[in-house]
Amino acid sequence: MKTQDDPYLTTAEVAERFRTSPSTVRYWRHIGFGPQGTKIGTKVLYRESAVQQFQREREAAESGAA
Repeated sequence: MKTQDDPYLTTAEVAERFRTSPSTVRYWRHIGFGPQGTKIGTKVLYRESAVQQFQREREAAESGAA
């Protein structure tokens, strides 16, 4: 898949999407929760597809808990 078809998001962009802080997204990564991140140079970036997959999984978990 080409990068423009599956762009990278920054930690701040992921945090904004889930209406949380960048430090929370970093904590999620530390404990193995949240979308899969990839370290590129000194930055951790997240593929749009990984963020969407995480969101689908969370929605499925929440609907199953009801």
